[in-house]
Amino acid sequence: MTLRYGSVCSGVEAASLAWEPLGFLPQWFSEIEAFPSEVLNNHWPNVPNLGDMTDERFISRAGAIDVLVGGSPCQSFSVAGFRKGLDDERGNLALEFCRIAKKKQPRWIVWENVPGCLSTNGGRDFGSIVGALAECGYNLAWRILDAQNWGVPQRRRRVFVVGHLGADERGATAVLFERDCLQGSAKTSGKERQKTAPTVTGGAPYSRTGNERVESDAIIPVHRLSGTLYARDHKGVPTDSMREDTASAVPVFGCINTREDPITKAHSHAIATGTQVRRLTPRECERLQGMPDDHTRIPWRNKPAEDCPDTPRYKAIGNSMAVPVMRWIGERILIVDQILKEKP
Repeated sequence: MTLRYGSVCSGVEAASLAWEPLGFLPQWFSEIEAFPSEVLNNHWPNVPNLGDMTDERFISRAGAIDVLVGGSPCQSFSVAGFRKGLDDERGNLALEFCRIAKKKQPRWIVWENVPGCLSTNGGRDFGSIVGALAECGYNLAWRILDAQNWGVPQRRRRVFVVGHLGADERGATAVLFERDCLQGSAKTSGKERQKTAPTVTGGAPYSRTGNERVESDAIIPVHRLSGTLYARDHKGVPTDSMREDTASAVPVFGCINTREDPITKAHSHAIATGTQVRRLTPRECERLQGMPDDHTRIPWRNKPAEDCPDTPRYKAIGNSMAVPVMRWIGERILIVDQILKEKP
């Protein structure tokens, strides 16, 4: 089975790195920054980059798709930023994602962002986003997934919203939650928590219920809208991700990213080599995201790939998604999509 997908805020296409080996077919990208756009052109020269997703011609130029995927800019939601949320032009791109979903009506949607998106403006922003998607006809589930549980050596927690178009309310939930998790298996839980998770009887968080904030561990079962805002360790995936950089012969493991904003030259990770500390190389940062070595090492500004500067590579890598997490989501979409198609 082949699923066609369109990608917005594409960056250097973690979704394609994850999904093409599964048989997904990219139909179009949407990226406006120069360096990531050149990475796309270098690796996917036959896939059109439609550019600005807010352009009034975008919808007419974008072909039919089965899956819409995108991680709109996180800076407006990040705890390291001003947290203007949807009042920020970058944050408002999340609503553009909803607009495209409404117009193109793909069977599946996947939206990614930092956990801070759950609490900006007291949860109103996230309520607006999921409420808009629900009004487009999508059943939704969301979950915080940490990339370190998928075999990459960094702590990178991100919110993933999955939506399935149609009347079957189990589709999105079945993608993000394993059977044991849905059955409330105690074996999959972390340490006991004294706090009882709050429940909501209807509507999207805040915007329809009046909740003053979205609890990080809330479970929200509602019509056409269900999800949980906290996830524990994913079972069955090895977490030992020690790798060795072939250029420096330095083991790279246990590198932790506790910030929600991208890796940049100013605050990229560092590791110890003997008695010295050095900044991680772009190749090592690619490995932190589960990317192939030198994915972002491209010919740039009339210079060969071997002279590609580090700074735009750091930024592009930090803005991207963790490939193994996206692969897992893609695998789950394939399984659930097939089951739903086979239902009488």
